[in-house]
Amino acid sequence: MTKTKVMNWLQKNTMILILVLVVLFFTWQTGGKILLPQNITNLIAQNAYVFILATGMLLCILTGGNIDLAVGSVVCFAGAVGAILMAKGVNMWVAVGAMLAIGLIIGGLQAFCIAYLHVPPFITTLAGQLVFRGLSNVVLNGRTQTVNVQAFKDIFGGGATCYVPDLLGGDGINLLCLVVGIAACVLLVFSTFRTRAIRVKKGYAVDALPKVIARSVVIVAVIMFVTTKLAQYKGIPSALIWVVLVVSVYAYITSKTKMGRYLYAVGGNEKATKLSGIDTRKVYFFAYTNMGFLAGLAGILTIARMASAQPTYGDSYEMDAISSCFIGGASAYGGVGTVTGVIVGAVLMGVINLGMSVMGIDQNYQKVVKGLVLLAAVIFDVVSKRNDSK
Repeated sequence: MTKTKVMNWLQKNTMILILVLVVLFFTWQTGGKILLPQNITNLIAQNAYVFILATGMLLCILTGGNIDLAVGSVVCFAGAVGAILMAKGVNMWVAVGAMLAIGLIIGGLQAFCIAYLHVPPFITTLAGQLVFRGLSNVVLNGRTQTVNVQAFKDIFGGGATCYVPDLLGGDGINLLCLVVGIAACVLLVFSTFRTRAIRVKKGYAVDALPKVIARSVVIVAVIMFVTTKLAQYKGIPSALIWVVLVVSVYAYITSKTKMGRYLYAVGGNEKATKLSGIDTRKVYFFAYTNMGFLAGLAGILTIARMASAQPTYGDSYEMDAISSCFIGGASAYGGVGTVTGVIVGAVLMGVINLGMSVMGIDQNYQKVVKGLVLLAAVIFDVVSKRNDSK
């Protein structure tokens, strides 16, 4: 393998290598506590909103490094309305529909301002951040609204019973969780090699077979490790199902659809994209409308996990989502980034939070570390771009 290939491989997999090193470091520093089944479960449940918001934020960033500063406030506002509706006896699913609709409508309004009125995304979403944070306080009247609908909490990830029941009746270990993990591995391996075979048949360039096998082995090992840990605790958290659903859908959209290709095209060169006949306004509208919809879903998961709605919920959520995107390899200039990379970035941030919490490190220092990690990721992106242009 030549030096150039090695450097390209390291550049492409930098964040994965850093994630591995960070996990090993905190495993050493915490005496293995960070890898306890309960901590693995907490990592997933507590960061579900980050996975979902970061997936939506990627769409905005792809359009040219743009961001949505309003998502935290939208999460709070949608959750506040849903909690109030359920407190008044409204059917749970009607409340869920209302929260998703609120996110979708807000996203659509902001998208219209950005795409068709040409208001800069930063200004539009900053205004949204202030407006919907204020409306959240108005709706809740500055108080905490408790969510007492147990079915809602179970389905969307709140409380001690928010896990998929073990229908296989495992004794001491959740057999259903293990079966799902094995099935996911089989599906992944089948899909990987089927896709490769199709590309070879069509004459497209593909990775060498040993490389594909090695990558598949590593991914399967990670999946089985995580599912084994989950099975040793209470099984599959319901929040994980929503995360997997969102990640799968948007990974498909960004990699397999015309709109996904348009997102990358706009971020790569908007003028050239317009000249090729693509309506870039629709691309912006799609990105920010979907961001609003996912903020509504994150609001549902947040009030379910907390079993309440408060005016402070969603504070700094946009920062977590933006950080996850850039740390996961999204370019600050747009046109570069993947949903898989964003999830790696979100997991890295989650591991740092969890590891430092287990070690008893003050939250203020945790913010310092996360800020430095974000800065390092963006500097790496800028330097890489500069070197590639030489």
